[in-house]
Amino acid sequence: MNADLVLLKKGGAHKTFSLRSAVTILGRRHDCDLRIPLPTVSRRHCEIQQNGEALKIRDLDSTCGTFVNDKRVNGDSPVKAGDYIRIGPLIFVCQIDGKPEKIVPPKKAAPAKPKKAAPKPAKSAPADGLDDSFADLDASDSAIDLDGLDSDLEDLEKL
Repeated sequence: MNADLVLLKKGGAHKTFSLRSAVTILGRRHDCDLRIPLPTVSRRHCEIQQNGEALKIRDLDSTCGTFVNDKRVNGDSPVKAGDYIRIGPLIFVCQIDGKPEKIVPPKKAAPAKPKKAAPKPAKSAPADGLDDSFADLDASDSAIDLDGLDSDLEDLEKL
């Protein structure tokens, strides 16, 4: 079996990492087989096991969790060709023996219908006298620029 993880980048670009060992450890530590130098990735985040016929992933008690097709991994979870693996902010596509041939980003869920907003209570000054500087902060558009991480991601090819 020839298994790869294909990292999906902004703008549709992608980068392939071959899984050559029977067990591949992914995480932030320098001794991980696939090093992901991001603060939201645990030191030893997860492991991928292959036995020649099947691929399994196991979360290693990471802080933010490991997800396959948006489902949190608990224990050993099977991974099939075309499955999406999310580790921190990164999304990988599992490619086994060249399948799927075409790598595409996951489909986004349909936006939920907005609920009727409850009336907002009147604002009062905080008890400690500090103003509420972050009340209007909108972080929904924040994202990590993976292009700046290319040099660090080259370290990932230690496999």
